[in-house]
Amino acid sequence: MNICKDGNYSMARPGNKIIQAKLVLLGDMGAGKTSLALRFVKGQFFLNQEPTIGAAFFTQILSLSEATVKFDIWDTAGQERYHSLAPMYYRGAAAAIVVYDISNIDSFVRAKKWVQELQRHGSQKLVMALVANKSDLEPKRKVETEEGEQYAQENGMFYMETSAKTAENINELFYEIAKRLARAFPPKPTGMKLNSGVQERGRKFFCCST
Repeated sequence: MNICKDGNYSMARPGNKIIQAKLVLLGDMGAGKTSLALRFVKGQFFLNQEPTIGAAFFTQILSLSEATVKFDIWDTAGQERYHSLAPMYYRGAAAAIVVYDISNIDSFVRAKKWVQELQRHGSQKLVMALVANKSDLEPKRKVETEEGEQYAQENGMFYMETSAKTAENINELFYEIAKRLARAFPPKPTGMKLNSGVQERGRKFFCCST
């Protein structure tokens, strides 16, 4: 797995298909959505992270053996007053990360509501991850691992425990999403047939966001 830090395709593997994927982060205020994004994109962590207002936008690139995935990451605000704006960000998303804080049972309840909303209004092909964040707060855990795993399994999601503070499983989380997107958008057969797709030196660009 290669992570490109400078926002370009310099680390893309020659001949790889390129997938541009809109990814949305959803969850309660204080669950750590922004911290997850900052740790993945910039390798940064701030103990007193300011709440997101409306939404924040990040980009990051992962180069896999099977594809190069360019993430357009929308980090949504967790405050209730911004809830009505959320559909604008998850509409057309290829992947969604629903985040809760393992030390806050209310954030887990809120995460379930986001899952239900995505199931009603999101794409049927949406790659969904349920993320139990702040694993560094194990002594204060209120939501058991088994409870999160069971809910994820029942709702067709994959489950992962992370810590933006220690960087535990952050890259692994996005790598797993990238792998699932690569499987969802397999390469098309090659040949002499011409089509309307954009091509550059025999490489075709696939986009799964709008």
